[in-house]
Amino acid sequence: MEVQGRIKMVGETQTFGSNGFRKREVVVTTEEQYPQHILVEFVQDKTDLLNNYSVGQNVKVSINLRGREWVNPQGETKYFNSIQGWRIEAVQDGASGNVPPVPPADAFEPASSLNQDEHDDLPF
Repeated sequence: MEVQGRIKMVGETQTFGSNGFRKREVVVTTEEQYPQHILVEFVQDKTDLLNNYSVGQNVKVSINLRGREWVNPQGETKYFNSIQGWRIEAVQDGASGNVPPVPPADAFEPASSLNQDEHDDLPF
């Protein structure tokens, strides 16, 4: 899966516990009618992928959805989801994915050599 948008925030690398677990977060704001602010976590060696990115850059992030189950001390089961990034790449501004570029208006020549007497084989 992928998330594409503009970087709103890049967090600092955080280290947890005695095992040295590392996590770094980035918020990507999608560019659509109702923009979404998506928090993506990068963990362990993937935290370094964010070193070359800054606020305002347009990016595409490859993600995995993660879910886990936790039972609290009262015996209630809770579920948590996270979005984990594993690749990030810069996207040129204005690139919307599948829309081909529009050629300039002067690239088209007017059809001035049409003759009304010429017959064409079009059915309409």
